[in-house]
Amino acid sequence: MSRLRVGRAPGRPRERRPARPVRLLAATAAATALALTASGCVTVHGELALLPPATEAEAAKALTDFTTAFNRADEAYDPALDADRVTGPLGEINQAGLRARAVSSPDGNAKHEPLELTDARFLLPRKAGWPRWFVADADSNRDADRGPDDRRWLLVFVRNGPQEGWEAAYLSILDADEVPAFAEEEGYAVPVGADGDALAVAPGKLGAEYVAYLRDGKPGPFAAGPHTSGWRAQREKTAKRPGLATQYVDRVADRGDFAPLGLRTRDGGALVFFATRYFERQTAAPGYRPKVPQDVKALMTGEVKNTVTREWVTSQTVLVKPAGADRDGVTVMARLQGVVGAVGS
Repeated sequence: MSRLRVGRAPGRPRERRPARPVRLLAATAAATALALTASGCVTVHGELALLPPATEAEAAKALTDFTTAFNRADEAYDPALDADRVTGPLGEINQAGLRARAVSSPDGNAKHEPLELTDARFLLPRKAGWPRWFVADADSNRDADRGPDDRRWLLVFVRNGPQEGWEAAYLSILDADEVPAFAEEEGYAVPVGADGDALAVAPGKLGAEYVAYLRDGKPGPFAAGPHTSGWRAQREKTAKRPGLATQYVDRVADRGDFAPLGLRTRDGGALVFFATRYFERQTAAPGYRPKVPQDVKALMTGEVKNTVTREWVTSQTVLVKPAGADRDGVTVMARLQGVVGAVGS
């Protein structure tokens, strides 16, 4: 286990071409990047060799570089200062948030508190080819160090080629006792395949299953909780506000650096990170306009007459049981989300 002190976190990074989770908090790589090839496959160029993504020292440097860049960007409210250290859902949320706050606070963040991450361990899954990725599990200076308020930050870093840098694609903040025990093979973490059949739901299908559940609420693989049944109940309540009709449309987001990534747990299940995108359309009664917060106005195009549509990116961290668990096979542990765009009409 590496221990270091580096300098919390996160707002639109790019959904990259394949080649190259805020806790509601009560809450990359092409899909083929998750495919775990058969061990022992090697070519002359090493493209099929199972290799760790980085050394412990390289992973520690990636965490340090991310935190340094994040602190600079957060202090100045300048998305350019950490644009090359974030990507995927975390990056899109981070960059949009910084752009919005730069409009409302052009002189920067007067309340900036540097993020520090300590007691870091690195989960390094071996895989063939690119992209490569790993998880940093660290303690932050944003909570208590012991007891029920002690939390761990899980940051998923991806790298799309030997000439590319490490970028943080997912963030999840979990209670210290919620972090599962991970499986190991020869001292390395074990990745799970996007389309494997060893889990209750394959990682590559989680986005579609989640979107379907949020749409119709039919019984399925997701256990009840604040990010499943609780979120649907919250949406239904919002939709019934007098004088304001609210509609939700959810979409899968699993291309490039938005691809799902997962690690095997000791019980045969997996901890998986995946992303979705949703649109929240609010239409006011005749003669009224929806209220639009300043941070949303900063990201808006068009003029609000009686409708505003917000675009959100949301990333989920889930525990998936082994295959055979037909009901409640997936528990959503955490969700990170943020507005990344808005349209008035």
